[in-house]
Amino acid sequence: MELIEKIHNNYSAEDRELLLSAYTYAEEMHSGQKRASGEPYFTHPCAVAEILVDLGLDTPTVAAAFLHDVVEDTPATEDDIKQKFGKEIMTLVDGVTKLDKIHFQTHEEEDAENFRKIFVAMANDVRVIIIKLADRLHNMRSLNYLSNERQQRIAKETLEVFTPLAGRLGISQIKCELEDLCLKYLDPESYEYLVTNIHQELNDRKNFVDFVVEQIKLILEESGINGEVFGRPKHFYSIYRKMKVQGKTLDQIYDLTAVRVIVGTTEECYEILGKIHKQWKPVPGRIKDYIAMPKRNMYQSLHTTVVTNFGQFFEIQIRTAEMHKMAEYGIAAHWRYKENKSNENNFDARLSWIRDVMDWQGSLNESKEFVDSLKSDLYDNELLVFTPHGKVISLPLGATPVDFAYAIHSEVGNKCVGAKVNGKIVSLNSSLSTGDVVEILTQANGRGPSWDWLKFVKSGSARAKIRTFFKREMKEDNIKAGKAMLEAEAKRKGYNLNDILTESSFGKLSNKLVYSSVNEMFASVGYGAVGVNQVLYKLIDYYKKEIPKPVDVVDGGKLRNTPAGSVTVKGMSGLLVRFAHCCNPVPGDDIIGFVSRGRGVIVHRTDCTNLKEVDMNRLQPAQWTGTTDSDFIAGIKIVADNYDGLTASVTSELAAMHLSITAINGRVNKEGQAEIELRIKLNKRSDIDLLINRLRRDKHVIDVFRTTN
Repeated sequence: MELIEKIHNNYSAEDRELLLSAYTYAEEMHSGQKRASGEPYFTHPCAVAEILVDLGLDTPTVAAAFLHDVVEDTPATEDDIKQKFGKEIMTLVDGVTKLDKIHFQTHEEEDAENFRKIFVAMANDVRVIIIKLADRLHNMRSLNYLSNERQQRIAKETLEVFTPLAGRLGISQIKCELEDLCLKYLDPESYEYLVTNIHQELNDRKNFVDFVVEQIKLILEESGINGEVFGRPKHFYSIYRKMKVQGKTLDQIYDLTAVRVIVGTTEECYEILGKIHKQWKPVPGRIKDYIAMPKRNMYQSLHTTVVTNFGQFFEIQIRTAEMHKMAEYGIAAHWRYKENKSNENNFDARLSWIRDVMDWQGSLNESKEFVDSLKSDLYDNELLVFTPHGKVISLPLGATPVDFAYAIHSEVGNKCVGAKVNGKIVSLNSSLSTGDVVEILTQANGRGPSWDWLKFVKSGSARAKIRTFFKREMKEDNIKAGKAMLEAEAKRKGYNLNDILTESSFGKLSNKLVYSSVNEMFASVGYGAVGVNQVLYKLIDYYKKEIPKPVDVVDGGKLRNTPAGSVTVKGMSGLLVRFAHCCNPVPGDDIIGFVSRGRGVIVHRTDCTNLKEVDMNRLQPAQWTGTTDSDFIAGIKIVADNYDGLTASVTSELAAMHLSITAINGRVNKEGQAEIELRIKLNKRSDIDLLINRLRRDKHVIDVFRTTN
């Protein structure tokens, strides 16, 4: 197997032993699982690991790639991974494991929360996002096996978040392939046109590119400079964007191939640039010096577009070998070229951007807002503007003087009352352009930022700093508002805030969200830095774990155990406890007791829709006690493409997991999709979660979820 051979060729004997152990364990745990393509599921973690081996990543990262879906999709636990492979690998696996304990209303919310979790983990260890990028790359390579709706959703998310993130980390190999794959599914007609026609165009222009390459080699030889010159076709998506933005046809795009010149030193880069301009005329406005002013991802190179004596345009990129490594591998070069310490500065610079994001992400409310703000900072499109003293400031496209002010310093932004661009007074919401010289006008006793600024600032950093100002200036009001919001939501869920907000539960919460006091937590909820449920779900979870477990009692000298699979309801004893048939709670579900008139306590799932109409004063906290061998009934609904064999596919998954069906109903909805509702006998929550994950792998399945009648 090629992957095993690569591991043998690139890692030490000790590292090989660990990697092969992770390989074997993942193969065993994923045994019997299939991908939507019908291939064994284990082919996916192998493909992810191979991408990382090719990038030159270290042993723990490749091991985590083998194991990255084990906790989510198999019976293996985090403790199992930690015990077998150590804390470092478990931390990496946890960073890429999707959230599966929080219930979301939409795919968008779930994806946003997952991405925020990944980004927080990335701040601690950037290898997490490199694994995630490799995971996404292989999923995009096999996207053709999924339904059209899922192809569109995944490709759109990839293009909006993951490709610019790969670009910001400088990993052009992954970025370019992801962009081309996204184009394939988001605009298949354009993709097929480019695939068919670009190769022909390149063949037609091959002689010209060969001529340019030979001419530049002669310039190097005459200058006594050792170097390499070659032509490299641009990837489809970059050509597609140029055609869209510039409104050109393919035969009007002159730089399908960029000629690259790789030399030894920075001085040689500039020397060759000058001699190329002496040989061919440069096109005005098409000379870019990314050596003196690197891109935000620390990319460095000289770019110039020149024209031959017979009118043919072409682009030339000039860089050192070290710059070329960083351009190709980005942050991954830190591990690929471990022996070369000269890339440490580039590595630290890329990490500083991540640290900056983590500084302001805590000021944003919901996860979707975080992702929306991050997108503006991710994209390659950037402005390079200047302070009056000549310092270069990098901002996202469309940035305003307010973004510029906060990029200088928080206090400059807070005291900003006006701005001059190129010596002229402009409005604070005006858009800046590359090359502008910006001067911020401040007032020491100014009233501070305006809430309206949040409507037009483009950078996540500026948005967060504005929120931080209001957090500080309106602290008392925020404390009152946050406390009231938590009390109201806790009551709606059947809890008293004073009961669940104990010294112990707050201590655990502050370890997660870093609060120095309860009032600070209230304030953060009040001004929107953290969502109400983000705090409340954690407090409820900690509270449930603090409730003493029921003890065995003696009745008439005889030992009587708490019935297996029962629940305890706070403040209730001696009452009949029954399970609601509308939502069918299963051990492991979050539950709550409803005190009925004359029928004891009826236990519901906390997300049961029937609870919205009941008297909240009759709800009491409840929890599962002990373990159970009893059978429970759970309902799930499957929405899928309507095709022959769908029911057989579903029942085969149930049979593979040794689960029994107690009821099944099916219909075709108005969109022509099949809807299948099942009631299944099982005795633990993990069975239903695993089943849902397995069913979702079917390329025809659009969605699977628990039901409430």
